[in-house]
Amino acid sequence: MHNADEQIPHAEWQTRCELAALYRLAAYFRMTDLIDTHISARVPDQPDQFLINRYGVLFHEMRASDLVKVDYAGRTLRTGNDAPSGQRVNVAGFTIHSAVHHARPDLHFVIHTHTSAGIAVAAQEHGLLPISQHAMKFYGKLGYHDYEGIALDLAERERLVANLGSHKAMILRNHGLLAAGGSAAEAFHEIYFLERACQAQVAAGAGGQTLRLPPETVRLRTAQQFAGDNASGIMDLAWQSALRLVDNQQPDYRQ
Repeated sequence: MHNADEQIPHAEWQTRCELAALYRLAAYFRMTDLIDTHISARVPDQPDQFLINRYGVLFHEMRASDLVKVDYAGRTLRTGNDAPSGQRVNVAGFTIHSAVHHARPDLHFVIHTHTSAGIAVAAQEHGLLPISQHAMKFYGKLGYHDYEGIALDLAERERLVANLGSHKAMILRNHGLLAAGGSAAEAFHEIYFLERACQAQVAAGAGGQTLRLPPETVRLRTAQQFAGDNASGIMDLAWQSALRLVDNQQPDYRQ
C-alpha cells in the first residue's frame, strides 16, 4: 500500500514501511519502554538525512507516515502524520542516532532499546558473557559505551561512535542496548539475538549456579559461523517471517 502523498519518493516510502515494521516488531517482542527508545533509518539517496519516530507515538501504533525526517543538524525536514510543524523528536534519540548514521554510512537502520534484560546486563561489570549460542554471535564484535547521563549533549556523539568502532552492536552501560545493520533485516537480527542473549544471561545468573563458558576456540568459531556466507540469506528469511507477524496482525503500519 503506497502513501497518498506522492511527494514522498517510492524508495523513501519503502524505507518508511520497513522502519514502521521494525517498531511494530519491537512492540511484539516486548522491547519497548513506553514512549522512550527509538529506531531510525537513513533516507535513501539522502546521506545526511534519517527517519525517526515522532515522540509520543507508541511502537505498536507506528505507521510509515508517522515517521519524522531530520538532518544531522537536528532540523525537521518533514513532520509525521497529522503532526504540527513544531512536533517533537526525542532529543536523546537524535543524539544517539545522528551519531551512528553520520559516522557509519554502512549502517542504514539503528535500534536502541531499554529492556529489563538489556539494562541488567548493561549494569554488570563483565558485560555480555559468552555463555549462550546467542551471545557468541557477538563474541569480539560488541562495543561498550560508558554512561554519561541522558544523551542530551551532542558532544557525546564523538565518544559513542568511537566506542562502537567497526561493530554493529553495542552495550550502553547502565542504560541499554544498541544494534544496527545495513538493512532492516540485519538490524532486526542483531537486536533480536542481543536481547535474547541478555535474557539468557539474566536467567542463568538467577539460578545461582556456576556458569559454564565454552573454550576460546569455540567462541571464535561460533562467531565466525554466524558471519558465514549464508548469514544474509538467513537474516532475510527471518525478516520475511517477522514481516508476516505484523502483516497478519496490523498491516496498517504501511499507511
